[in-house]
Amino acid sequence: MPNPILTLPDSLRDAFKEPMGPVTTDADTLLAAAAETREEYGRPDAPVVAVGDVVTYHLREAGRVPDIALVDGKTEREAVRTEVSEALAAGREKRVTVENPAATLTVALLEALADALADPDPVTIEVDGEEDLAALPAILASPDGASVVYGQPGEGMVRVEVSPESRERARELFEGLDGDVDGAFDALGASSGSDSTEEEPR
Repeated sequence: MPNPILTLPDSLRDAFKEPMGPVTTDADTLLAAAAETREEYGRPDAPVVAVGDVVTYHLREAGRVPDIALVDGKTEREAVRTEVSEALAAGREKRVTVENPAATLTVALLEALADALADPDPVTIEVDGEEDLAALPAILASPDGASVVYGQPGEGMVRVEVSPESRERARELFEGLDGDVDGAFDALGASSGSDSTEEEPR
């Protein structure tokens, strides 16, 4: 496994358990809200980023292939159901594999996420390890109007509307991680200041 650039300290574990947006079990409702967000920001091509196998599966079953999906073959540290893994494996989108140990973020994952956001076609990032912290850099690097969706254990799916406010909250958590935060921002291609570095609209 590669050396992580950031790791989650024990002092922040509770903070990461709080959902950063509304929780739902209905993928259709979530996708309708994501469409409203894109319209509100005037960004019809703003991406939907799915973090997690089960989230990605539910969005695909609802008819929406995420623009970016990060999957690791697990849910709550257990292997996903066969129907989920088979459905995800059947997708024809571009695939990139990176190594990323649990409770860490590596340069490889951050760079893959930045590249995927710049790609006009859907990309699945297959994580050897875990993608448990990937929602944070996804929020930081996505343009306003995007939606980052991740799983809340035992509850459902969390949708984070990417905005200056949600990006600032993500930045505070990101900067609380142990390691080379400036290097992580560089790998992600995101600004470490209060203003976002916007990608061109997708």
